[in-house]
Amino acid sequence: MIPLAPFAATAGLAAGQALAGAVTNGLTALTGSQSKIKKTSQDFESMFLEQSLDKLNSSQGTDGPLGENGTGGGVYRSMLNKEYAQSIVKSGGIGIGDQVMREMLRMQEAGGAAAV
Repeated sequence: MIPLAPFAATAGLAAGQALAGAVTNGLTALTGSQSKIKKTSQDFESMFLEQSLDKLNSSQGTDGPLGENGTGGGVYRSMLNKEYAQSIVKSGGIGIGDQVMREMLRMQEAGGAAAV
């Protein structure tokens, strides 16, 4: 007669380890996906703010320290607007990024449920 208890325990342990590994991999993929979504939504908000600041600052004319001295003033103004936009997003933003992130997560969940 073959003792089955050690065999069953070994098989159960292997199955448990495989299941734990699969769950860990799934959680890591989900966390990575959420961080990508957060980065994308912040980039979107930054781009939106940059374009808005470009429009606001273009109405100021060519006077002042950012005057149009050839092409240098326009390039500097564009770089400054980009830095302003990134600073606004880092300090909490205006809420567009959060809304975009929630919508992207909702769409991802709906797509995952449809795939199952």
